[in-house]
Amino acid sequence: MKKLQFIEITPEEQQNAILKGVDRRLQEFRKHFQPKEPETYLTRKQVCEILHVDQSTLHNWKHKGKLKPLGIGKRVLYRRSDIEQALVQL
Repeated sequence: MKKLQFIEITPEEQQNAILKGVDRRLQEFRKHFQPKEPETYLTRKQVCEILHVDQSTLHNWKHKGKLKPLGIGKRVLYRRSDIEQALVQL
């Protein structure tokens, strides 16, 4: 086992140095491991109500590739995040 000898450093300075190192590591960890919110799925009717459009408009946007629906059986759903990404600032 190697021995370390600290010269001209107080216990408080050593403690502060350790805490700064731990804090830096925690900040790096937080950047990469943020908890993700669960995805919200909307029906065609909900999307039409949110965007104030008719279902025919939603149908046209789907065929033009502006919105990408998902399906389970006969149900058609849209991700809320996809809807928000499709909106562009004018």
